[in-house]
Amino acid sequence: MQVSRRSFLKIGVAGACTLAAGGAVYRLAYPPQASRFALDGKALEVLHAVIPAVLGPVLPLAPDARAAALQAASQRVRDAVLGLPLATQKEVQDLFGLLALGPARRLLAGVRGDWEQADPVQVAAFLQSWRTHSLQTLQIAYHALHDLVIGAWYADPSTWESIGYPGPPKELLA
Repeated sequence: MQVSRRSFLKIGVAGACTLAAGGAVYRLAYPPQASRFALDGKALEVLHAVIPAVLGPVLPLAPDARAAALQAASQRVRDAVLGLPLATQKEVQDLFGLLALGPARRLLAGVRGDWEQADPVQVAAFLQSWRTHSLQTLQIAYHALHDLVIGAWYADPSTWESIGYPGPPKELLA
C-alpha cells in the first residue's frame, strides 16, 4: 500500500492535534501545582494497585494485615517522594496523574477498569511491559515506580525479617 505525501501529512497533523488535545485535557484535569507532592484520590488508587504487583508475596495474606501493610507502604512511598527535590516531586506527581487518567490508563497500562478493580497479575504485566518497552521514557517510569515501592518497603526495619536481613552491623550504629 502506497501512502501519498498529502495523506502522510494529514495523518501527521491529525496525530499532533490529538496529542495536543490530550495534553490540554490532562492539564485541565490535573492543573500544574507549585506545591509539594500529594498522594491522594486517584494517585493513591494507582499506588494501591502497583504495590501488590511489585511486592507480590511479601505482603501479608490476611485481609486486615494486608490493608495495614498497604497503607503503611503507601505512607512510606509518600514520605520518600517528599524527600526528593521539588522538580522530581512534580515529575512523580505527573506520572501518577497520567496513570490516573482513564484514557492513559487504558492506552499506556492496558488496564480497562478503575485501578481499584485491577488484578495484580494485570498490573504486573503492565509494569513488565514498561520495563522492557522500546521507549526509554516508559522504562524510566517503570524504574521510578519500582524503586519507590521497593525502597520504601525495605527502608522500614519491620520488613527486614521477611528477607532474613538482620539489620546494619552493630558497629555502625554505635
